[in-house]
This record gives sequence, structure tokens and C-alpha cells, in this order.
Amino acid sequence: MGIVNVTPDSFSDGGLYEHTAAAVAHGTFMWEAGADYVDVGGESTRPGAERVEVGDELRRVVPVVERLAAAGIAVSIDTTRAAVAEAAVGAGAVLVNDVSGGLHDPAMAGVVAAAGVPWVLNHSRGASRDMYSAAVYDDVVRDVTTELLMRVDDAVEAGVAPERLILDPGFGFAKRAEHNWTLFARLGELVALGFPVLVGSSRKRFLAEALAGTRAGGPARERDAVTVATTVLAAQAGAWGVRVHDVAASADAVGVVDRVGLSSPVPGGRGPRP
Repeated sequence: MGIVNVTPDSFSDGGLYEHTAAAVAHGTFMWEAGADYVDVGGESTRPGAERVEVGDELRRVVPVVERLAAAGIAVSIDTTRAAVAEAAVGAGAVLVNDVSGGLHDPAMAGVVAAAGVPWVLNHSRGASRDMYSAAVYDDVVRDVTTELLMRVDDAVEAGVAPERLILDPGFGFAKRAEHNWTLFARLGELVALGFPVLVGSSRKRFLAEALAGTRAGGPARERDAVTVATTVLAAQAGAWGVRVHDVAASADAVGVVDRVGLSSPVPGGRGPRP
């Protein structure tokens, strides 16, 4: 899943693709590099980010979704708002990626159920501006699993087919570095739940701890190599997908893992495909 941030303030590439033409060109580049989905988002969810008006989010993403979908590209919409998800699906998006796990907008489940599209339920706590204050866990894997399954129950009760659900442990969302590393070490426990698992760790701050030399304080784009390492870990654990900025490198890494036969089987298959 290739990331297209149509925003001025995303932590890694804010401002690079905030204009429709640039975003479409980048999404097309990612598709040609091997992405199975191009994930379009119009609101930053970096720690400390403020909300944008729904009209601004719609203005940013809908033209990009329309043009990418018209070109035959499988588009996912990265939003927590039902109105944006509904408009994006109407414009051609085929998957909804909700970093709130359905908690931000009670209407989201109804929109997803009516559209019949896959829905990524991401684990998080609180709003972006104060998420780290909620990063308190007894056992992060157990707690994340419990809370994700609560989101699943809510989604199914609202009419969403369980086979349409994808779980994301929410690396970096209300989690400190030690929580993220533990989630990676025990990722197989999440995969064993039987739902497709999406891993979104690309360029995130905690990865700087693994950088060699003096680059830990450098820009986010210098974390692409360690992101590829997490792609390998995700593939070995049997994750359904990874959400990344550098599609080609991660696609190549997954190819190597598959060739060597190190990827774990995923219960029930690989999940929804574009």
C-alpha cells in the first residue's frame, strides 16, 4: 500500500503532494512500482496534528481519487470521517483505511457496510494531538488485541461483513518506542487472530533507534532502509500488507521473502485484493 499524503503538514512528505497533479503523478508512480493499493489521505495524523475542516479534506482527496481510479488504480481512502469515505468510494476508492478504528465517526460503519468495501481498523487511543498521554499498557500486545477485537465486534454489529475487516496494530499511534518494538516481536500473535493484518511503520520516529551511525536525528526519509527491514519482519509473520512511502523497495523485499519461503501462512488466505 503506497502512501499519498495530500497534505501540507504530514511528518515525512507534507507539502510535496498537496496539489492534485503532483499527488496523482506520485500515486501513479507507486502503482507502477508495485503497489497493490494507493492510499490517499487529506489530513495528517502525525502526533500533535490538529484536525482540518471536512470541506478541506474533501477538496484535497476527491479529485485525486477520481483521477487515480479512472486510470485503473486501486485506491484506498485514509480518513476517519464517514462523509469523506462515502465521497471517496463514490469517486472510485475500493477500501477505507480508518486510523481511529471506527471510533471517531459513528457513521463510518454504516457507510462501509453499505459500500461493501474492505475496512482497515487501526488501533489508537485519543486524538493525534494528545495520543502519547494514553500510551499506558499492562501488556501492549494483549491490550491492543483486546481493543481491536472490540472494534471488530462493533463493526460486525453495525452490519460490516467480518471478511471485509483488516486489522492494523497502529504502530506509533498512542505507543512509545518500546511498545512498537514489542508489537513487531510478537506480530504473529495478531496474525493468529485470523484477520488480515496491515503494518504501517514506514519512516516512523521509533525506527530512528535502529539507524546506524549518527543518523538517528536525521530527516524521516533516511528511515527507508529500516522500513524495509520491518517489511521483511511483517512478511515473515504473515501480515496481509504494509503501508509504505517507498513502494519499490518493500515490494522487492516481499518478493525475496516469498522466494525463500519464509512468509508464514495467513489463516483464511491473504484477505481482500484490489
